[in-house]
Amino acid sequence: MFGKGLIEGLRITIKRFVGPNLTEYYPEVKPNLPLRTRSSMALKPEKCIACGLCVNVCPNQVINLGSEKDENNKKVLKTYVMNMGRCLLCGLCTEACPTKALGLSQEFENAVYHREELLWDMMARSKQSNTSSGKVE
Repeated sequence: MFGKGLIEGLRITIKRFVGPNLTEYYPEVKPNLPLRTRSSMALKPEKCIACGLCVNVCPNQVINLGSEKDENNKKVLKTYVMNMGRCLLCGLCTEACPTKALGLSQEFENAVYHREELLWDMMARSKQSNTSSGKVE
């Protein structure tokens, strides 16, 4: 039949026109993400024992960890830098962490203009997130 495709297209258009609105008003209204969303990394430096398991298990060598020994001969975390331009958000580092200091978060607004901004100082980011959420250490 001639015009069968046109009629089908008009049927879909009318259905969308009178149906519910599917538009999300993203910048003003943040979306409700599923609990298992992998969008970013989060570090709790007070829980980190600087064992280096996350560094060893990462397939893309994203994590650079620096530590020193304190007066009790225990390792203390000094620097924790992640190159998020190489990160796959696979979660292997979070699974390897024995103290659950490293985890995946739902922070999804990670776009940057310059490649250098993808080098995340996780110690500074954790302090920034603590102060912005009202927690003060």
